[in-house]
Amino acid sequence: MAQDPHQTAVNTLRALAMDAVQAANSGHPGTPMALAPLGWTLFSRLLEHDPADPAWPDRDRFVLSCGHASMLQYGLLFLSGYALSLDDIKAFRQWGSLTPGHPEVFHTPGVETTTGPLGQGLGNAVGMAMAERHLAARFNRPGHTLVDHRTWVIASDGDLMEGVAAEAASLAGHLGLGKLIVFWDDNEITIDGRTDLAFGEETVARFAAYGWHTESVADGEDVGAIMRAAEAAKGDPRPSFIRVRTIIGYPAPNLQNTSEAHGAPLGVDEVTRTKGEMGWPDAPFVVPREVDALRDAVLARGKAAREAWQERRAQHRAAFPDDAAELDRVLSGTLPDGWDEGLPEFPADDKGLATRKASGAVLAALAARVPELIGGSADLAGSNNSRIPGAASFVAGDGPPRNVDWGVREHAMGAAINGMALHGGVVPYAATFFVFSDYMRPAIRLAALMNLRTRYILTHDSIGLGEDGPTHQPVEHLASLRAMPRLAVLRPADANETRECWKAAMAYDGPAALVLTRQSVPTLDRGRLAPAEGAQRGGYVLSEATGGAPALLLLATGSEVALALRAQAALAEQDVRARVVSLPCWELFEAQDADYREAVLPAAVKARVVVEAGVRFGWERYIGDRGRAVSLEHFGASAPAKVLFERFGFTVERIVAEARRALADG
Repeated sequence: MAQDPHQTAVNTLRALAMDAVQAANSGHPGTPMALAPLGWTLFSRLLEHDPADPAWPDRDRFVLSCGHASMLQYGLLFLSGYALSLDDIKAFRQWGSLTPGHPEVFHTPGVETTTGPLGQGLGNAVGMAMAERHLAARFNRPGHTLVDHRTWVIASDGDLMEGVAAEAASLAGHLGLGKLIVFWDDNEITIDGRTDLAFGEETVARFAAYGWHTESVADGEDVGAIMRAAEAAKGDPRPSFIRVRTIIGYPAPNLQNTSEAHGAPLGVDEVTRTKGEMGWPDAPFVVPREVDALRDAVLARGKAAREAWQERRAQHRAAFPDDAAELDRVLSGTLPDGWDEGLPEFPADDKGLATRKASGAVLAALAARVPELIGGSADLAGSNNSRIPGAASFVAGDGPPRNVDWGVREHAMGAAINGMALHGGVVPYAATFFVFSDYMRPAIRLAALMNLRTRYILTHDSIGLGEDGPTHQPVEHLASLRAMPRLAVLRPADANETRECWKAAMAYDGPAALVLTRQSVPTLDRGRLAPAEGAQRGGYVLSEATGGAPALLLLATGSEVALALRAQAALAEQDVRARVVSLPCWELFEAQDADYREAVLPAAVKARVVVEAGVRFGWERYIGDRGRAVSLEHFGASAPAKVLFERFGFTVERIVAEARRALADG
């Protein structure tokens, strides 16, 4: 056994990584082995955290952006005293275990975000640092500092190759996020071989050019050098990037510094030889008693830091009781009383209003009542109507920053708002053109996987954006996002439905996307039609058939709802009783009870036509295999919106013809 207790902890981490991956016959041992000294230094000396209270609000956040190295994080959590047992380590990558293949937030105590898709963790960390800055500006007072913590990241070569990391790092440097410290594990190895196969840049110089403070540690075993670099980073007002040169798989005698050590078990013989190099018992899952005192020290240090913060919080509560109550509220994730009152009401108007403009008015009203609502647009704020009037930005203005000028960085924007939501205390949103949601899709998927309260404002939703042409006209995007579990996709029909969809999105316990028009759409006459509040249930009967029970159902969303209403009138002139159903959100509609869904879409009515300016895919659940669709099964074109709708068959005549076919098929 190693005599130095901290080296014993490092060796324990290395042995557990080898043993867990070997037992699972799956995983990544090399990086956890190489990073054990850095990881232990972070958790035992640098991080302000309390393993006994993982949710302590002013804790430092730790992000393992290279999530494939999960056994490093699990070993660190175990040795530090988090609620993770040796049996959990032994169950690595097994059904129902607390140690899945990649770290999962809300699953394993102490894990701050779900990582694995490379680069996303670094983007999350940028958002965490932004949330910390907002909350510090909002709640800290002279002599009363309640929000003052850092976000620490370990990132790999692979993380830094991904475009999302470049966008996020560029933004962090521009914003001067000094509470963000990133360690780069520079091991020069990828799955396919040496990094110089594809990665030959001067990475430290790149981060310096972004506006980061930079440091280099020549030997990842040199804990003193790691500490000196970290202390220098803590004292610099810029975000910090620390290169740490490591040897993947160290100290495995045959596989260290090879790609073979990256993503597969070392093998029984190599594990035995490696333990021999370490002076370690040749038995699986050995945890020496010497580490108990180290665990106790980490717990004691964390408890002292948390209790000191709790004392500061008590003093703050006595001095600023209203602020303290508000801090309690935002940290709990509870919206303020009356948050949905006084939102704009839009009068009936045939000329109407673009739903993106209605959304901007609703957002402004919500932001006045929900001060933790923060976000912005990817250089499209005027088009997305996504700026909060009168609020400070992260680069200018007085007061807590709320408006974010993301620049043309959808990848970073999506990842960062995930980090904001994970940090807590804020309700973040991101805005761009609907077609560019593709650039955010990995982050949106992770938001859905983590069930985060992120909000997306996605405008210019169809061929209705017109002359910009097919590159900017989303066709498959509604179907694509609706296929994502947990994501609520809301496409309102008019200005008042937009208000109700915003209310539904704010109340939704998960990610929600508002899909909005560029072009004006009629503001429907609610005196003649059903109230817009029905949109909060995902779908409702907007206009009932006249003269008896419906023989036909017309289902539509967004700008096509007004067209369906015109078709209903034309069919009535032909003695066809048609019901118009507005179905802005499938996810909310599916959450309703069976009786409600049957009342809106009675199973006995087989003749159904859907009208939506996108691909038909997915609508089979509501119209069946025999239902008809006025849809768009090809890309768009460059022309005025009115011309495109006519040329592509979004007309009353086409809907009536499809309705006749549906009735004949029935």
